[in-house]
Amino acid sequence: MTAVSLTPRRRSRRPSLTPMIDVVFLLLVFFMLAARFGTDLALETRLGGGGGDGYSGPPRLISVTGEKLQLNGFPIQLDQLATNLQLLMSDPSDVIILRPREGATTQALVDVIAALRAAGLTSVAIVD
Repeated sequence: MTAVSLTPRRRSRRPSLTPMIDVVFLLLVFFMLAARFGTDLALETRLGGGGGDGYSGPPRLISVTGEKLQLNGFPIQLDQLATNLQLLMSDPSDVIILRPREGATTQALVDVIAALRAAGLTSVAIVD
């Protein structure tokens, strides 16, 4: 005699992918909204060779070497730079030449330019 089951046979179900897809899209939306877009600081630059008025007055050469600064060949601290430059300038729009040397970081250049702008000095030329 064979045993007969009174309960109907259940078909095996495949797992649903819908919850996993929902989680992936929620994570995607979260990271898109949490990410920071844009730049924190934008430096306005102009291309050289515009003819301009040319360079006049005493030399105003800032050399950036690693974490060290030099003004016309003499070591100087970043917080003293704007004060000493203003002594060499007749107008805040006089050209200041910034020269990165070996070991200079981009952040060091940005710090110098930001310090000059904070002091109201507007014309910086970067040379190689």
